[in-house]
Amino acid sequence: MKLQQLFIAVLLSAVVFNVKAQSEKAPGVVVDHIPASTKTYIGSPGICILPNGSYVASHDFFGPATTEHQRALTAVFKSTDKGKSWSKISEIKGQFWSNLFVHRDTLYIMGTWKHHGNLIIRRSLDDGKSWSDPTDSKNGLLREGEYHTAPMPVISHNGRLWRAVENAKSNTDEWGKRYSAMVFSVPENADLMNAANWTASNYLPYDSTYLDGNFGGWIEGNAVVTPHGKIVDILRVATSEKGRDLAAVVNISDDGKTASFDPKTGFMDFIGGSKKFTIRYDEKSKRYWTIANMITDEFKNRDGGSVRNTLVLESSPDLRNWTVHTILLHHPDVKKHGFQYIDWQFEGKNIIFLSRTAYDDGLGGAHNFHDANYLTFHRIKNFRKLEKKEIRH
Repeated sequence: MKLQQLFIAVLLSAVVFNVKAQSEKAPGVVVDHIPASTKTYIGSPGICILPNGSYVASHDFFGPATTEHQRALTAVFKSTDKGKSWSKISEIKGQFWSNLFVHRDTLYIMGTWKHHGNLIIRRSLDDGKSWSDPTDSKNGLLREGEYHTAPMPVISHNGRLWRAVENAKSNTDEWGKRYSAMVFSVPENADLMNAANWTASNYLPYDSTYLDGNFGGWIEGNAVVTPHGKIVDILRVATSEKGRDLAAVVNISDDGKTASFDPKTGFMDFIGGSKKFTIRYDEKSKRYWTIANMITDEFKNRDGGSVRNTLVLESSPDLRNWTVHTILLHHPDVKKHGFQYIDWQFEGKNIIFLSRTAYDDGLGGAHNFHDANYLTFHRIKNFRKLEKKEIRH
């Protein structure tokens, strides 16, 4: 434990020095910036790599000055120079909490049409400049109702695509308690725009008895293939225990129709589990990787979901035992600084990622750690070599 704490302290001091050297300039490449005074905040970073090597990125808008509760808005950006510069190429009216992905050389975006809205998917045939309209069940309106999600992965396994979602229809509007875990899947060779081709699992509701009564809810699940070839939904967990990071592992049947959970074995300690995280598998290293928010010792007395000032790279051989390799970004202040809702992709020896970043901007900074004023792009070079520096948690 002392070695682990020393490792973290050394990394933190190096990152803090780097932050000061930037004279409070936001780290990374700025893709978009919205001053907090507009009462409009940057949410839901999404990124993917097109077949021609260009990057496409997206984010939605939330906050009191937006239409997130009526008909949400998502902005789409493109980079043709490996993320060095970005240009806005489109806006999508009626798109929220969405991820970008490429399937059979075609670009898609999947999410909801507003805050707790219908589940939808759109297709672009011109690399994100224009998008289809989810007018009905044959053209991208997958399910009507109240759904919650984030920019979560669409993965391929056993001839199907898999995507985790939360059903938000409940007899309560209380955050956490209204969300039920579930997974959607579709045959890889099917028309993704046709709702009839998508299979939905049953959904597992909030249960107040979980974690000895300390369970606050689960959201933003990842569809992941286990080392044994099974699909699981790994979710962010809210708990009333201060400073604790947990994730939940929900089992999904091979046909995608049944979700099940054992509260005795289904929860795991997971650094960053109280915030949104994305898990992807790397065939070359035979490890699962994620970028997540670590709670350092000085903030263990705070609610885990409110600590987003330290971003780390983690990996695991088995989805249960995780290693922190390095601290990627850090700021000593937790009230108005955050690097969060990371979406990322492998690119050869590197990882590229987007951050919903709350940071100083010379205009008063972010409204708070949560209400981000920046979308920033970053690259982790030679990420597999970071295994040499691993400290196990």
